[in-house]
Formats: sequence, structure tokens, C-alpha cells
Amino acid sequence: MKSARERQTAATGGATAVKKKRAARPTSAGPAEPAAGWEHEQAHGDTPADLAPVVGGNLRRLRSQRGLSLERLAKASGVSRAMLGQIELGQSAPTINVLWKIARALDVTFSTLISTRSEGGTVVLRAAEAKLLTSHDGQFVSRALFPFDAPRRVEFYELRLAPGKREAADAHPAGTVEDLVINAGVVEIGLGVVTHHLGTGDAIVFEADVAHSYTNPGTVEAVMYLVMTYAQDS
Repeated sequence: MKSARERQTAATGGATAVKKKRAARPTSAGPAEPAAGWEHEQAHGDTPADLAPVVGGNLRRLRSQRGLSLERLAKASGVSRAMLGQIELGQSAPTINVLWKIARALDVTFSTLISTRSEGGTVVLRAAEAKLLTSHDGQFVSRALFPFDAPRRVEFYELRLAPGKREAADAHPAGTVEDLVINAGVVEIGLGVVTHHLGTGDAIVFEADVAHSYTNPGTVEAVMYLVMTYAQDS
């Protein structure tokens, strides 16, 4: 997937927008590398009922609590003032990379931006109703395997990366750890100048406070499960 703790969560080198899962899984492969104009997609049919208004309300509340103007947040996050304004109004579905940048600038976790408060208890996450964070071309997909009910220190994701595609991630806040297991296919994890080659069933744990990347050099879709743990608040 790529939190303020960043975070992202966004993000990362692959542009990613919030969508509601369709009945059929996307058939095209993974994410292309981010282009200069990847910042967002306009809100479309199902976005208003999805996460766009939730993210907008959370962003507006967090920014106000910190006494930040749109201009100051834009400078701190690297996201344009116009884009931040559209997100706050729920008029644009931000990519996962944009969410990571905003979360990092606000010093909150990724889930803080996408959470909706609810009562505790048992929660069933139906596959057909999953909210997906996906790249512009639909070739990288991140599915949150936790309810968007509150900010949390540990987050759990299913990641899908198409053959021949690469997803780059910016450095997360200090102390962030990623624990990743390959469920299907092969993946290369790039950490600085070091690349780790992982096959089906292999796992890796690494400190994610450096730029990193996920590459699928294979001919089939790679499926990964990621547990992201943020540093304990002091």
C-alpha cells in the first residue's frame, strides 16, 4: 500500500485512489510507475458513498485542530492547496500516495484519515463490500483488512501487484515496521541499494522509514499480506 506518522498511506510511487470493490476482481495487472500528474482522480459514481467524504471530514478536522491553513499544509505535505481543498470538500478521491503525504505532514497514522468512529464488538469484512486503494490504471490494489472505525497502531492489508509492475513507497515515520508475506507469485523488495527476492511463502520484516519498493518480476499477479506497525507514541 505506501502516515504523521505519515504516513501511506497511501504513499509511494504508484498513484492510488479510493474505490468500492466490484463483484469481479480486476483482471489487468499491477501499477505503473507514478507519473508527474498522478496526484488525484476526480470523484466518480460510487466515491461519495465511499471514503471521499470521510477523508474530507477528517482532514478538515485535523487541519483545524492544528491551526493550519491550506497553504501551510500544502507546503508541509507537498500536496497542492487546490488538491487539499478538493479533498476536504469530498470533490476528489485522493490517491494512496497523496494520503500518505498528508498523514505524514499531520503526524497521524494512515488509518486516522480514513476512519469512521463506531461502536466496538465483532466486525465482519465482506469481500464483496471491501474498500480498495488502487492505482490509476488498476494494476496495484491494496485492500484494508481492518475496519475503518478508529486510528490504530497496527494495520493489516492485502496487496495485489500485476506482472512486470513496480510500486514505490516513500519513507514512513521513524519506527514504522513492515511485516510482509508472499501468498502467491514472486516479489522483489527494494530497500535503498539492496534488493530482496521473495517467492511464494517467503516473508520479510523491515524498517520502513526509508524509501522502498515492491516489484513483480513474474508472469502472474503477486498477492501479499502486509502488517504495518507504527512506533508506540511516547
